[in-house]
Amino acid sequence: ILVYEIASYMGLELGKVNIKRFADGEIYVQLQESVRGCNVFLVQPSCPPANENLMELLIMIDACRRASAKNITAVIPYFGYARADRKSQGRESIAAKLVANMITEAGANRVLVCDLHSSQAMGYFDIPVDHVYGQPVILDYLASKTISSNDLVVVSPDVGGVARARAFAKKLSDAPLAIVDKRRHGHNVAEVMNLIGDVRGKVAVMMDDMIDTAGTIAKGAELLHQEGAREVYACCTHAVFSPPAIERLSSGLFQEVIITNTIPLKEEKNFPQLTILSVANLLGETIWRVHDDCSVSTKL
Repeated sequence: ILVYEIASYMGLELGKVNIKRFADGEIYVQLQESVRGCNVFLVQPSCPPANENLMELLIMIDACRRASAKNITAVIPYFGYARADRKSQGRESIAAKLVANMITEAGANRVLVCDLHSSQAMGYFDIPVDHVYGQPVILDYLASKTISSNDLVVVSPDVGGVARARAFAKKLSDAPLAIVDKRRHGHNVAEVMNLIGDVRGKVAVMMDDMIDTAGTIAKGAELLHQEGAREVYACCTHAVFSPPAIERLSSGLFQEVIITNTIPLKEEKNFPQLTILSVANLLGETIWRVHDDCSVSTKL
């Protein structure tokens, strides 16, 4: 579990807290040790069940504030509701802003997040936000695989992820970039998928911030194979893996699916092609720097 790995990296023990559910589902939180005058770091991804985990975090923040903690940092490896960051249609909620307001009002002084769905979501918080990226962990792993840089091509599974994929490609031996362009010409009309770029005979590395149902990335991989890609790797920071993601990812389309442990993964969601990398050292080092008032943006 990520929080134990972070504590191990930092050489600290986890704080003691009693969390339980009442018969009607309400959450009860009591700190089992004094936090008066302390810098408190609460590690809680808002992953499924998202509402339960979010409410638990808010009550924990409130408990620490009322226990006179000096500073409270909400460490959120996966920030749920991040996709609801704008109004794409009328009468929609911008839930990412609402959740940011709730965390601030609960009493958090700072937020530490990993790979937000869109960077502008940092602006939804009225408190300092430290935004770290899981990319270096994935880059180090890919570098260890000794794939020839001439064979590599980084692929964005949709047009919206081009900036992320371009930054990833630049760090990955300045690899060329390809883009899957997906268009729907009307309701109930099949999608038309086009590939911008050349992948023939190449090792294609598909990069995204999260994989939910894996529909977009699986369809993109099918197109890459049709266009002559030799191997296809899927990389993401947040493995939400809602059904039927496991079936799609383990169907033989991917040579390897590389994820990080920002979201705890149940044993039944494991499959042979899956590789899980840890972001514990990245988050642990960032927590130390925040605690010591050092720069977080200097290379970790």
